[in-house]
Amino acid sequence: MRYRVKHITEYLYSGRVSHCYNLAHMIPRTTLRQTRLNNSMKISPVAAHSTTREDYFGNIAHHFEIQRPHNKLVITATSEVETGPQHTAINLDFGTTCEQARDLLNNATQPDSLLAREFLIDSSMIKPSDELRDFAAPSFEKDRPLLSAVMDLTSRIFREFTYSPQSTTIATPLEEVLKTRKGVCQDFAHLQIACLRALGFPAKYVSGYLETLPPPGKEKLVGADASHAWISVYSPSEGWFEFDPTNDCLVSEQHIITAWGRDFYDVTPLKGVIFGGGKSPALNVSVDVARL
Repeated sequence: MRYRVKHITEYLYSGRVSHCYNLAHMIPRTTLRQTRLNNSMKISPVAAHSTTREDYFGNIAHHFEIQRPHNKLVITATSEVETGPQHTAINLDFGTTCEQARDLLNNATQPDSLLAREFLIDSSMIKPSDELRDFAAPSFEKDRPLLSAVMDLTSRIFREFTYSPQSTTIATPLEEVLKTRKGVCQDFAHLQIACLRALGFPAKYVSGYLETLPPPGKEKLVGADASHAWISVYSPSEGWFEFDPTNDCLVSEQHIITAWGRDFYDVTPLKGVIFGGGKSPALNVSVDVARL
């Protein structure tokens, strides 16, 4: 599949901003299942300084500084990507079992497994707990294939939790999400990652976009798509596999990766520091994912 992604972020400030520094993760990365064909980043007002680099996780990080006074900031990121299936002929009922996976990770000598263990460590927004481990444990019988267990946990989150944009913020603790059984894609990704790490399985947070299709007979609205989040789990000798708890599925060609890290904080689409600006700036975001 080939897509054009247009992501527009607009901040409207009640007071004048005299100066700002920003970091954006809006440019899709190239992976084993995805190729970035081209991209552009348009910033208004024009940045005085701008640079692009690969961050620690290999994501494309765009830094920019605006030195002129402004009351509005608009960032338009446009990219074209080609995506494919993450793995061919996946059979979740075969492969490394949960017990084997833990043993292989605990005694790892291969570089890939040693590097994957980094995603077992607590991060700023994900701290596994006994409560989260107990919630996940029924899916992970020791003789069950790990990928089958992860799919079962994915489905349980989908069935038992309600998608509710007004119920949480990005700062809502996982304990509250588990208690209220409500949240959005970022919450469900954080929840599943915490469960997996609590059981000893490396998992990372994946940020990107998901192509949405209109109801039959309806035209797709420009800008109606949104940023999305899902997870990737590591199975020794098999590699990384992506699951989407918000939609109860293995990730497909319709999932477009922007960045991955330990949690949302590592891959925030836009963050920074402003001087001035007043209180409570208005934020408008528009995302359009179009097939080419």
